[in-house]
Amino acid sequence: MADQSLLSESALGWSIFALVFLVILSFCWVYIRKYQSRQESEVISTITAICALAIALITSALLPVDIFLVSYMKHPNGTYKEWAENNETRGQIEDTVLYAYYSLYSLLLFCVFLWIPFVYFYYEEKDDDNINKCSQVKNALKYTIGFIIVCAALLLIGAFVPLEAPPNQNGTQWEKMQYLFEELGNNHGVPALSFSISSLTLIGMLAVITYTAYGMSVLPLNLIKGTRSVVYERLENTEDIEEVEHQMENIKAKCEDGRPLSSRDRRNLQEFEDKLQVLQRRGRHLEIAESHCCTKVGSALRPLKILLGIFFILFALLFVVALFISNLDKALHSAGISSGFMVFGTNLTNPLNELLLTLQPVFPLDYVLITVITMYFVFTSMAGIRNLGIWFFWIRLYKIRPKRTRPQALLFLCMILLLIVLHTSFMIYSLAPQYVMYGSQNYLLQSPMPPENNTTWTTKTCDADAPQDECTVTRSYLFLHKFWFFSTIYYFGNWVFIGVFLIGLVVSCCKGKKSVIEGEVEADDSDMSEDEYVH
Repeated sequence: MADQSLLSESALGWSIFALVFLVILSFCWVYIRKYQSRQESEVISTITAICALAIALITSALLPVDIFLVSYMKHPNGTYKEWAENNETRGQIEDTVLYAYYSLYSLLLFCVFLWIPFVYFYYEEKDDDNINKCSQVKNALKYTIGFIIVCAALLLIGAFVPLEAPPNQNGTQWEKMQYLFEELGNNHGVPALSFSISSLTLIGMLAVITYTAYGMSVLPLNLIKGTRSVVYERLENTEDIEEVEHQMENIKAKCEDGRPLSSRDRRNLQEFEDKLQVLQRRGRHLEIAESHCCTKVGSALRPLKILLGIFFILFALLFVVALFISNLDKALHSAGISSGFMVFGTNLTNPLNELLLTLQPVFPLDYVLITVITMYFVFTSMAGIRNLGIWFFWIRLYKIRPKRTRPQALLFLCMILLLIVLHTSFMIYSLAPQYVMYGSQNYLLQSPMPPENNTTWTTKTCDADAPQDECTVTRSYLFLHKFWFFSTIYYFGNWVFIGVFLIGLVVSCCKGKKSVIEGEVEADDSDMSEDEYVH
């Protein structure tokens, strides 16, 4: 009976995970295909982007399964279920999740440090027409080796950075090294993989602060404000064309008597010709947009967009409030900076943490909410990337536009989204620390009752202060919080995230309505991109 119960509950968690796996693959295929360029699409870059993004999303989808399995080991009264009373059985279940994390995190390292860099540099070399395939592969491998060295360095640092002081402080250096190797074997390489993934998560934190925080404000407000009238934009564009043509005629009139134009006039004439080309292309795009069925459908769905925008802004405010409460709780009640701001117990009520704990016993409702949060991160991050573009300091590298994104830009986009999704697991921990660590587990606390000192048992919720043998920590928490200094950096990063969101909210409120062809026509667009849009 116990074995049957174990099998049924494990099968429930993994079967839903398998269903989500298929949905994620379908979503990634549609999403990447939506943005890839029609003229410059490449099979290898498309497959790379789809697979890498899918692996990141699947990794985040494993978190609710992890929480479900540790939660269902216990009854609500704090006692272990019959099938979970054996430590060996619990260890087998935990190892199953652990090996799943091993596989997915290893695949992520493979994508970030080998697969994506190689494909990116391969297509960078392909832009040179005077190079053959063999040289392309050779040069791509040469640049990729640098990423492999960085990965190896991170794994080595994580493997041999001591988490605890050696027991024999007065021992020889060889004995201390021997202790480190023994610890590496006992931990099955978890610290090495944890350090590497946490390092990538730091980069993901920077991407979340840059793109997601801004996207959380710009996406809902753009939905609420809508776009400018296409008829008014066409009229305005026509007036601009007439004004530029008039300026050009005035400059050309200066040379009607045969006198050459001055260098200043020639420069101004060239600028006006370039501006006229952009305006004419803009006019063609506006003409297509006015007659396109999507514009008419979008106008009909305007009330739905407003409701969706209101939902997104309320969700963003809930998210930020929950993050603020969590950070405030750490600032007031944590064990300090040297512990990574670990909080013992629940001191301030966090709405999102309470909601997830309430939904968790009714699996898969918490799975649905985690999926909504993750996809919300993806869509708001994409809104931020589309509005800001991909930059290296002050240099704009790539623009991200539907059906017009180059293979290299697609890989950059995939890498950024991968790192953002990777950071999502820690963001969920920041929002709901108790849920991520222990799920809905309870334990029995023995306490004497005066005056006879009779022993009573009290049911308490599992937290960081609970006995280790009474509460099972999720494998996700062990992976992401092995090193306290990463948690400390995440804590300060959350404050920066809140600040950037508020600044972005003010900026988005002050900006007017965006154009109906926002981002489709720019001065540095090539004729190829124009033809691609029209056809």
